[in-house]
Amino acid sequence: MGGMDTTDIGRLAYLVLLAAAVGGYFIAQHRRNWSKLAQQAMVWALIFVGVIAGYGLWGDISRDLAPRQSVLESGQIEVPRMFDGHFYLTARLNGEPVDFVVDTGATDVVLTMKDAARIGIDPDGLAFTGRAFTANGMVRTAPATVDEIRLGDITDRNLRVFVNEGEMDQSLLGMAYLRRFSKIEIAGDMLVLTR
Repeated sequence: MGGMDTTDIGRLAYLVLLAAAVGGYFIAQHRRNWSKLAQQAMVWALIFVGVIAGYGLWGDISRDLAPRQSVLESGQIEVPRMFDGHFYLTARLNGEPVDFVVDTGATDVVLTMKDAARIGIDPDGLAFTGRAFTANGMVRTAPATVDEIRLGDITDRNLRVFVNEGEMDQSLLGMAYLRRFSKIEIAGDMLVLTR
């Protein structure tokens, strides 16, 4: 897990205030019975620590429980539908793993600024001359080229991508890459890509 950002600090402060309010209530209610108060305080402290630990580990737990893509020997890649109804896929761009939302309705491959920087695209060298209309409104985009994209044993070169200057939760894998497959099908809760 990485360092805490301001959102995490705000959430932690909220939890501390909530714990203080609950603790204050129990102290006021059980002033005369300190042993019972100490016992209840211990139970609440353990619950509080459990909630914090569960919140901090949820990302790791959900990744471990969630089904992942499978690469088959026949040149097929199976991607299971996740709990939110989307298909998520991890590909290596210039050797770095990048998590994508598969979007067959998107024309292009669109990278977040963070993913672009991670794979070696210099954000300062980009020309944000394009525009994309998203659910959050209009955002500027910059064209770039990824030297290598690898998905399992399948390697492609010179993939044109667009870097999104705006806020985006995750990079999108659109048809600019998907059309390199001979067949794309959704069968039940599985996306199957065939090379």
